[in-house]
Order: sequence, then structure tokens, then C-alpha cells
Amino acid sequence: MASTNSWTHEIESPVAAPRLFHAGVMDWHTLAPKLAPHIVASAHPVEGEGGIGSVRQFNFTSAMPFSLMKERLEFIDAEKCECKSTLIEGGGVGTAIETATSHIKVEPAANGGSVVKVESTYKLLPGVEVNDEITKAKESVTAIFKAVEAFLVANPDAYN
Repeated sequence: MASTNSWTHEIESPVAAPRLFHAGVMDWHTLAPKLAPHIVASAHPVEGEGGIGSVRQFNFTSAMPFSLMKERLEFIDAEKCECKSTLIEGGGVGTAIETATSHIKVEPAANGGSVVKVESTYKLLPGVEVNDEITKAKESVTAIFKAVEAFLVANPDAYN
């Protein structure tokens, strides 16, 4: 029987929450191929204008175990730097997982920076076991936000 599982992860950053959220979450489909070309070959919106219900697709290089991922934005609160998305195609859907959702919130930190809080919930297909995939997922999320952080630190006028 398939079971629902989840993991959480936090990443500290010196970058202010609104900038990191906009660049690393809302505009990641634009920045990913530029900041992580070794992982993301291309990315683009499939449906919508970036609001709730919009779908975006990420096409990966051979560095990833799957060639593409499509996600639908389910909830967005730009003021609170929060978003929820559902994986609808690729990324293991149908081969290892039945469903997967991500909840990302970028909260202001006392030092002027921010803390990225990620919660991923997924339902595995029967017979599938998770080994080191959670560790790899956390490492990937950290790498994404650290790449965005480095870009924003190097480009202080970007995403203001």
C-alpha cells in the first residue's frame, strides 16, 4: 500500500526574503538555465501568466534521473513570500511517485537576510522505497537557493 511521506528543509541566506523568493521561486524558470545549466537545460511556462493554476516545465540534462518536470502553481502569496506547487508530469510521477507537492516559504530573518523553508509531501507508488533520494532532494534545493543567492549578491540591483 502506498504511503504519504514528507520532509522539511531550511536554508539560511543573507539575501532579503522578497528578492530571494521572486528570483528563486517565481522566476526560477528564467534563471535556472542561466545559473544551473549543468542541471537545467531549459525551462518555460506552459500555461498561464505565473499566477495560480500556471504550469511551468523544466527540461533537465543527464545530471538528473529524469528528463523533465512540470509543476502547477496551486497557491501564491507574494507578500508573504509563499507558494505551493504540485508535480503534474515527469520528476518520477507514474514511475516512483503517485503525487508530490512542495510548499516553499521565504521568511525574513533578524539579520536582514532570510530563511527558506521547504516542505515536500509525496505519495510513493506501491513497492517503491526511498533510499538516499531525500538527501539528494535537500542538496538540490540548497544548491538552487545558494546559486540564486550568489547571483543576487553579485547583482545587487536585480529583483529589487
